Formats: sequence, structure tokens, C-alpha cells
Amino acid sequence: MLFLMVGTLGYALMEYLRLSGVKIPVISSLTSMASRPRDMGHFVMGPVTLGLGALLALLMYPSPAAAIAIYALAFGDGVASLVGKVFGKLRPGFLFGKSVEGSLACFAVVLASAYAVSGSLFISFIAAITATVIEALPLEDYDNLLIPVTVGLVVQFASLSFFTFA
Repeated sequence: MLFLMVGTLGYALMEYLRLSGVKIPVISSLTSMASRPRDMGHFVMGPVTLGLGALLALLMYPSPAAAIAIYALAFGDGVASLVGKVFGKLRPGFLFGKSVEGSLACFAVVLASAYAVSGSLFISFIAAITATVIEALPLEDYDNLLIPVTVGLVVQFASLSFFTFA
């Protein structure tokens, strides 16, 4: 948790300096290259919300649920973005500009990573559906907060319910 806090605060400082015109070797270039067109000339929030989302999952949930929530964020959201940009052709209106290919990739990766942690197909399916639905919403960088918090909550609730009633 300490590394997440220090990394998030360090990034925020570097981004503030970049916007103030101070060039930080390597960091300023990487941030500029990784930023989206909507971020040009603005503070790039993605890494901050990513760090905060992972931190919230660690603070709110016990280990298995927190791990699944963080994997959903790191792998599901990341792979959805990459697959959507590279292979995304089908973009129906209900996905708010996101692609079917990216959403399916998100589902598959979260299903696999959640199963690796939980060993439960039920828990994994619930986590994958939750992450895919949230990732498809037009939340910009705020999905980095909502995915781990919601997936962790759903996984924690489902695991309690599943093991209580199964």
C-alpha cells in the first residue's frame, strides 16, 4: 500500500511539474506519449485514479476479493483498451463508443484471472460480468475507481453468499 501511495503522489507531483513547464527527463515524455487526445494540455488523471482504485480495493476488501478487484482493473480494463484500439470494429451505441471486441477481451481476462485467484467459476463469472459492464460505461478515467471498488464488493458479497448457501 505504501508503494501505491508513494507512486500515486510521485506521479501527481511529476504531472504538476510537467504542466508547469518543468521537463522531467523520461517521465514528462512518457506521460505525454501515454496521454489521450482529451488529456492534451491537462492533468492526466488515469494513473492517479488507477493507483487510488487499487488502494481502495486493498483498504476495503480482504485478500482474495482485493486481488480479484485489482486484477480486474489492471488486466481487464487494460486489455479491453488495447484490444479495442487495435482490433475494435464493432461499436454499437449501447457500448458508448467502446468496442465489442474490447468488452469480450475484458470479460475473458477477468474471468481467467478471477478463476486463478478464487478457483470458483461462479465467483469468476460474477467478477467478469461486473468488470465488463463498468468498463463499457462512459466514465473516462473514473472507471479506474469504480471497477475495483464494485468488483471487490460483488466478489466479497458473492463469495459470502456462495459459501453460505452452497
